Amino acid sequence: MSRLDSFIRRMTAQRDILNHICDTVKELEGPVLELGLGNGRTYDHLRERFPDRRIIAFDRASHAYKSSTPDPENLVIGEIKETAQSFIGINAALVHADIGTGYPEMDAITQTWLPQLAAGLLISEGIVASGLALDHPELTPLPLPKSVKPGRYFLYRRI
Repeated sequence: MSRLDSFIRRMTAQRDILNHICDTVKELEGPVLELGLGNGRTYDHLRERFPDRRIIAFDRASHAYKSSTPDPENLVIGEIKETAQSFIGINAALVHADIGTGYPEMDAITQTWLPQLAAGLLISEGIVASGLALDHPELTPLPLPKSVKPGRYFLYRRI
């Protein structure tokens, strides 16, 4: 599969999953966290889906389009592994984490800390959507929408 086709599948999976869980997330209290702002496409989608919800975005640096950049009080710059630690216990309704690199050895390192971080950020019954598989005793896998091929994206609920 070409890198373009892989990118399109990943973006489609992201959109389909976020649309799929939207009503469930709306029933939960708490902010929405975007781990990996990138150029702001997914942040912009989350803003449309959750217009009355605080959305906090994290990234190493801000490279988002100006119209898709959060206000300064909702943008956390620095290494996500470190900066998000101060948000443990924020009781987020949703954590969206698209911080995989496509390099298995690098992603394996992220998978050593991301599951614990995601679980710590979520409210009980909160949802995490991730481009990487998350193995944690407090995260229970949820079924994916039929349009998302297993292994392309991952969906969990915090118990």
